[in-house]
Amino acid sequence: MSIKHSTTTADYLEWDTATNLIHKLEKDGDYKTSLLIAVGIFTGLRISDILALRWNQILDKTEFTITEKKTGKPRTIRLNKQLQAHIKDCYENIKPISPMSYILVSQKHCVFSIQRINAKLKEVKAKYKMKIKNFSCHSLRKTFGRQVYNMNSENAEMALVKLMELFNHSNVAITKRYLGLRQEELLETYDCLSF
Repeated sequence: MSIKHSTTTADYLEWDTATNLIHKLEKDGDYKTSLLIAVGIFTGLRISDILALRWNQILDKTEFTITEKKTGKPRTIRLNKQLQAHIKDCYENIKPISPMSYILVSQKHCVFSIQRINAKLKEVKAKYKMKIKNFSCHSLRKTFGRQVYNMNSENAEMALVKLMELFNHSNVAITKRYLGLRQEELLETYDCLSF
């Protein structure tokens, strides 16, 4: 949890680190956290939208549409085959009360709070000795954005436009700043100098 009136910035995970973490959590029987991270990095949804998901929206589906809580705008998400299989595995192991249940609920059948999710991610960071400075639920969305950008680096501007639309940002400059690209570009200026 951050100190009141302070600014914190979530860092992204390298894609291989994130996908390996999903598998480690699944192997260790932590299906809920594995599902959280998988849905977060493969969809780019905000945590408030992930916490609102129910099993019947994502189980055995190739895509689904939500209305984003923050923006009020509709967003359609496509689930690739790997994520579909992981969702099914998690469903079978979590054994929710009903397909109408929320996907991330506590043992008391309450939806996890964002604060609890962030505390759990800090525990995961420590347990798996992850090399990430600021790991929070927002790291998952940033990991998605970075991977989309990196996969489309040959046409970086088009990747930024796609991400701008997916993230519902008003312009590309916001998306670049959000992904930390602007800061990297500025710091690369120093690398150009030589003797």
